[in-house]
Parts: sequence; structure tokens; C-alpha cells
Amino acid sequence: MTTPVCTSASTAAVFPSFSSYVRDRGPVLLRTARSLTANPNDAEDLLQTALTKTYLAWERIEDHRALDGYVRRALVNTRTSQWRKRKVDEYVCEEIPELDPIPAPDPAEAQALRDAMWRAVLRLPARQRAMVVLRYYEDLSEAQTAEVLGVSVGTVKSAVSRALAKLREDPDLAVAA
Repeated sequence: MTTPVCTSASTAAVFPSFSSYVRDRGPVLLRTARSLTANPNDAEDLLQTALTKTYLAWERIEDHRALDGYVRRALVNTRTSQWRKRKVDEYVCEEIPELDPIPAPDPAEAQALRDAMWRAVLRLPARQRAMVVLRYYEDLSEAQTAEVLGVSVGTVKSAVSRALAKLREDPDLAVAA
């Protein structure tokens, strides 16, 4: 004689509610959704849609131990539907439109500009040159520059401001730019 197995009693202990299932299995299912999409935000939306479908069918699912398979199938089916619904616009035209190529900057011109900039920086007074180099070449903050040079932050600000004004007025930089 065989004993009948009551699946609803045994599965109620596994996941007593939909919210407990989502809480326990959500991170694993999100990883699955992320493997189906390139964008993490799209993966969250995909999982949300699949969980909505699962919630609507919660009472009809007999074996709650197989919920992961059900949700994974909902993820794949939803993703496939989204992919199929993707709209592709096609237009008939006489000629294929070609994009104008963006010209790459000439490395020689870039080097000439860097050389002109450095020559202009070398023409600055030693103190201003030191502050400009520390601020913009070494990428130190105003406070760090002041600490290195043993001056106040206000001194750094005013000296750098004067140095930049001189660089803006430098005739070699106007020609190079």
C-alpha cells in the first residue's frame, strides 16, 4: 500500500509566503537576470516582471520546491518577448547614408601645443611656475600646494590666478591654439 504525499503541507514549510521566497531567493534570481541582460537596471526590471508573473500564479504552483525553475523560465520567456518586441526602424533610401568621419587630432599639433605651453610656463616667475606645476601638472589641491610651498592657501589662489592670466595673454599660446 502506498501512502499519499501531501505536497502542499511539505512546501508550506519551505516558502510559507511569496515575500519569504523573494527575500530568500531574490539575490540568486537577480544574478540569473543579470546574465540575461547587459544592463543591471534592465536585469532588475526583468526580475520584477518575472516575479510579478510568479506572484499571479502563486496559488496554482503545486510544488514550491521548483519555484526557482518556474521563475527562471519566466525570466527567459520575458527576456525573449522583450527581444522580439524590440522595434527596428528601417527606411528605404537611394543611397546609404555615410557618416562624416571625425578627423583624429594630429599628434604633431598636440605635441606642438604641449611644447608651447611648457615654454610659456617656464617664462613665469619661479614662485608662480612652482604653484602652477603643483596645481595642474601634479594635480595637488590648493591646500596641498600651500603646504608643500609653506605659504597660505590665499597666496596660492592669488599667485595661480595671476599666472593663468599671464598664460592666457601669452602670444605663443594664442598662435599655437
